[in-house]
Amino acid sequence: MKRIIAVFGLFALINTIAFAQDAEGCKDHPMFPNRMPNYVISECTNNFNAAEFWISKDATQTVSKEGNSSTLRYDFNAESGQQKPSALQILRNYENAARKIGGVTMYLNADLGAVFKIMKSGKEAAWVKVELIGDGNNESILLTIVELAEMKQEITSDDILNALNNDGRIALYINFETGKSAIKPESQTIIDQIAEMLKANPSLKISIEGHTDNVGTPAANKSLSENRASSVMNALIAKGTDKTRLSSKGFGQDNPVSENNTEEGKAKNRRVEIVKKV
Repeated sequence: MKRIIAVFGLFALINTIAFAQDAEGCKDHPMFPNRMPNYVISECTNNFNAAEFWISKDATQTVSKEGNSSTLRYDFNAESGQQKPSALQILRNYENAARKIGGVTMYLNADLGAVFKIMKSGKEAAWVKVELIGDGNNESILLTIVELAEMKQEITSDDILNALNNDGRIALYINFETGKSAIKPESQTIIDQIAEMLKANPSLKISIEGHTDNVGTPAANKSLSENRASSVMNALIAKGTDKTRLSSKGFGQDNPVSENNTEEGKAKNRRVEIVKKV
């Protein structure tokens, strides 16, 4: 009997030691380096999927990964001898941590979790979701962070004209508000270069064609691509381009130029093409 107890005691000790350690290769995310006390990372992943974030009790927003995406699962070390924090304590702790790095609370519900949008220099930098999974003593913290890093493109009016003359078209990476057709300020330079090219070549007519990746429904993507192409056209008209020289259309996800199973491929597919009309 004593031997069985001794063996069980050794097994429990090994289990305790193993549980108190983070899973191999896992570490805290730089945005949240100070984890809740007595928690260990049991699992960590990097994925390339879009993530759903609550923005109200009845609504979610899909955020596509354009930069780094991380998911960390934290389990409470019951062998620590400390009392496990309540769900609200956990969520408030993350809320305070998010605020220190420019976070805005989008949603917080003690039964579901919380969502924070991280802002830097007035722009969206990341979306953070804290979920409480399981129940009672087996409840874990699931932390999902999607960092946004939009594709940037340095291009001149001469580059655009040369591409139109040589290839008949050029793909431009114009950044829009997520899920919308509003052109972001940082892409105004590209609009300026298109307008300059058109001004210098008054006989040139172009078609502005919008394309998306495959995140969302085909119908929604087609509508979004049409609206984005129209936004570019209207921006050029506002800069003095004769509207009779312009037309716009949207193809949604129908004409990808790269694979849609990687974020790099999706970023290439989210584009506006300028096509020379003959």
